[in-house]
Amino acid sequence: MLKVHRDIAGPCLAPDGCVLAIGAFDGLHRGHAALLAKVRERATKRGLVAAAVSFEPLPRSYFSPAPLKRLSSVREKLCGFADAGIDQLLLLRFDARLVVMSAEDFVREVLVRRMGAREIWVGKDFRFGHNRTGDVELLEAMQGEGPYEVRVLDAVTNGDGERVSASRVRGALAAGDFVHAEALLGRPFTIGGRVVRGRRVGHELGYPTANIRLGKRVSPVAGIFAVRVRAGGRWWPGVASLGVRPTIAGGGEPWLEAHLFDFDGDLYGQRIEVGFVAKLRDEEKFADLGALRAQMDRDAAAARRILADTHAVSGAIA
Repeated sequence: MLKVHRDIAGPCLAPDGCVLAIGAFDGLHRGHAALLAKVRERATKRGLVAAAVSFEPLPRSYFSPAPLKRLSSVREKLCGFADAGIDQLLLLRFDARLVVMSAEDFVREVLVRRMGAREIWVGKDFRFGHNRTGDVELLEAMQGEGPYEVRVLDAVTNGDGERVSASRVRGALAAGDFVHAEALLGRPFTIGGRVVRGRRVGHELGYPTANIRLGKRVSPVAGIFAVRVRAGGRWWPGVASLGVRPTIAGGGEPWLEAHLFDFDGDLYGQRIEVGFVAKLRDEEKFADLGALRAQMDRDAAAARRILADTHAVSGAIA
């Protein structure tokens, strides 16, 4: 079972030693999955704890003047670590104190003292510490500070040689290329959450929706989409809107609203997962609810056609 810790201070999390991965791990794409699988494999072989160090907020988010478009929520990230078989996760608060910590102190205080690392697995471009001065070479040079060995995972690529990275996933999603995004992620792009009550305008228009509030999360996609929704133990075809609902709400907080085709049930309070298959159009403001309803009819028809002709690449969405 995954155990999550937030602070550098405290006793060693793996007194008998751990095999450790370090990274931001936004989206847990195929490269991340390969890294965590190697950690799990080596930990099992050596009889050590499988562990990881990550950060929330993400370092890029901390330094960016604009909100970072996240591939996964914190909850989804934690579920990914658990599914990968990680036992101990140090999810560090990326704040001013951590920003000024030297790379050398990070090795001593986090990797050696707090984690008890025996093997450290990173990508070859991994950087850490104040002003990003830490790298693979520094980790290797400091191996005398603790009984650890450094292992570098080769870059994970697509068939065309493209290196898998979170920035490339975001680029594919921004372009509406969900097939490419799925190839990079190793699964369809999804957003999950608990269904909350809305204003029931969709119900009045003949399109009742399951609504998810995104809160502080900034989505990498926006608009109207053909989707498949995991609810009640199965995947349902549907159509979804992700945005600020300009016709109904006049802007403001973004919501994810999904209408499940041929579904008759109450999803309030339940967790659902929305898998994005194809983008239909951008969000727009209509003159009245009648015009909105007519467009919703066209969107639903288009989504049904796309979903009837589209088969999931990975099988995660049937």
